[in-house]
Amino acid sequence: MANVSIVTDFLLLGFSEVRELQFVHATLFLLVYLVALMGNLLNVTITTLDQRLHTPMYFFLRNLSLIDLCYITATIPKSILNSLTNSRSISFLGCTTQVLLMILFGGSELFILTVMSYDRYAAICCPLRYDIIMDREVCGKMATASWLSGGLYSLIHTATTFSSHFCGPRIIHQYFCEIPQLLKLMCPGEARAEICVLIVSVILGLGCFVSILVSYVHIFLAVLKMSATEGQTKAFSTCLPHLAVVSLYLFTGSFAHLKPPSSSPSTLDLLGSVLYTVLPPTLNPLIYSLRNKDMKAALGKIFSVHFISGMN
Repeated sequence: MANVSIVTDFLLLGFSEVRELQFVHATLFLLVYLVALMGNLLNVTITTLDQRLHTPMYFFLRNLSLIDLCYITATIPKSILNSLTNSRSISFLGCTTQVLLMILFGGSELFILTVMSYDRYAAICCPLRYDIIMDREVCGKMATASWLSGGLYSLIHTATTFSSHFCGPRIIHQYFCEIPQLLKLMCPGEARAEICVLIVSVILGLGCFVSILVSYVHIFLAVLKMSATEGQTKAFSTCLPHLAVVSLYLFTGSFAHLKPPSSSPSTLDLLGSVLYTVLPPTLNPLIYSLRNKDMKAALGKIFSVHFISGMN
């Protein structure tokens, strides 16, 4: 216990010690953040303003965009600021807040993606009862449950992590406060409770993945039985983007958290974290907007209305 000390801050690794490369990193992250910000805000705006998109599918898409917006905001602005100011420090409270928000929005996103797969299952496999199964009240309860579950899980995870003692160097080999990196800083024997929580996390993740997989097995079987090619195309156009988003999020997150821990920092660790913290929130709006005819039509309608009003 001699090495135990009160931790007031941590030092983040960053991408480079070279000042010029730090500016490059800050510029790239700023551009990506602005793309994610505009894309998700655009999705929220379109699905809110266009009455034709007031359906369960777009209601959950709006929630997903809000989550993605908050999820990427939890890490990227701090990393940009550190690069611009040539600082590596993050306070203990700042690190705690970052972990809390990351897990809250990350968990909520997984639950929302699971709910969205069930929505697609109900729409394609039970079309006659869809309005009853997915009425407004049920959708509201599902979305609320997703946010609250993410919040509860985040509180438990964060409390377990930061109630432990930290020994040795306070350097986090990552550009944000990541749970696997914090585990390395804990005193011997202190990480047991957090490892138990991580095991529960894996079980929850597998449960959501199996639920999504079962939904899509039923969906694809139902789609293949459709006689009309147009019906198959429409079904695939709404399901494939969601499946792409789910695959991207789950596989990148699993890669970052389940890979064997390395004793020394590596570029692979940094890139792996970028894959699950930056890529999904940035690509999700593009995947849904560019492949969805209703979203593109609503976007064109909004821009045309503003263009005509501007001309007048």
